[in-house]
Amino acid sequence: MPVQVENVQTSTVEESSEFVGALEAQERVALRPEVEGRIVEIYVSPGQSVAQGDAIAQLRPDRDEAAVSGAAASVAAAQAARGTAAARLRSAEAERQRAAADLELQTTEFNRTQTLVAEGAQSQQALDQARNRRDTAAAALRAAEEEVRAARAALGEAEALVARNQAEQAVATEDLRNTQVVAPIAGTVGNVPVKVGDYVTTSDAITSIIQNQALDLNLSVPIERAGDLRVGLPVELMDDQGEPIATGRISFVSPEVDTANQLILAKASFPNNGRLKDGQFVRARVIWSTTPGVVVPTDAVTRFAGQTFVFVVEPGDAAASGEPQQIARQRAVKLGRIQGNSYQVISGIEPNEQVIVSGVLNLSDGVPVMIAPPGASPGAPPQ
Repeated sequence: MPVQVENVQTSTVEESSEFVGALEAQERVALRPEVEGRIVEIYVSPGQSVAQGDAIAQLRPDRDEAAVSGAAASVAAAQAARGTAAARLRSAEAERQRAAADLELQTTEFNRTQTLVAEGAQSQQALDQARNRRDTAAAALRAAEEEVRAARAALGEAEALVARNQAEQAVATEDLRNTQVVAPIAGTVGNVPVKVGDYVTTSDAITSIIQNQALDLNLSVPIERAGDLRVGLPVELMDDQGEPIATGRISFVSPEVDTANQLILAKASFPNNGRLKDGQFVRARVIWSTTPGVVVPTDAVTRFAGQTFVFVVEPGDAAASGEPQQIARQRAVKLGRIQGNSYQVISGIEPNEQVIVSGVLNLSDGVPVMIAPPGASPGAPPQ
């Protein structure tokens, strides 16, 4: 019987476990307005890419514009009052300087008159008049100093009013700015459940911004594998046919155990190759270890009475024509895990032996075989 064969190969054998979970974006923002209002413009559509700071939607700004204008008018009035108070203070300080100079002059005149009166050069009446002028100048200085204090207090109140009105203007301006909803991060726009004309509050979601460049997968790992679980372990995502579609690594291992289920939370991070979506359910394979081992194709394996066998090609007795002959020898094998289209062989065959990979259901132990050349139809008797 013509058959096809393959040499037994050594390969990397992986120990792995399979899990199912949902992918989640590492950065995702549910976008809600900072103020309530009616939507008058929507600038984006679902699936659109936006940069940080791009406008997403506009709420009606009428009331906030009026508040900003009123606040600006109040600031202008307060600044004008501050200017008046500053001018009053300058005038009061100038009057105090004049009163101080006058008091100094009248004090000098009083001292001179007092000396002359003592020498008999002037009358007592002249001394009384000089004393009166000195006291009047002192009273004028005290009044000027009171006016300076009052002017300073008025200026402080005016400056406080300016600061308060400027703060109110800043709040009104921020409220006006918040009528435009902008993207806080760069990413892809999700669903937009609102439309122009809707009235929204600060608890209503306008849309979401998702960064799909990197995704996380939550894995619930049994406590029995706690000793093997560590950051950096490779993880493969697989499609419905079991083919890998993305490769990542364990990025987080929880320091605590879910008491009820005796599971450990781990996160695996994956760069997005364009095939992954936020919220997508996927099959994941954690690769615990890799070791060298012997593998055979799945086509070479047969099962009988709960045991697994392969057929290997061995030299047989010479044919009647004297030609050397090859036979199929059935060999019991112990198999490990399946990897793709191959089984790990724990025992039963050695590297470089030839295993038959076609027509194995038609073979029996010791039957003569002929290795078919490439392109031949294996598994059927020659014509």
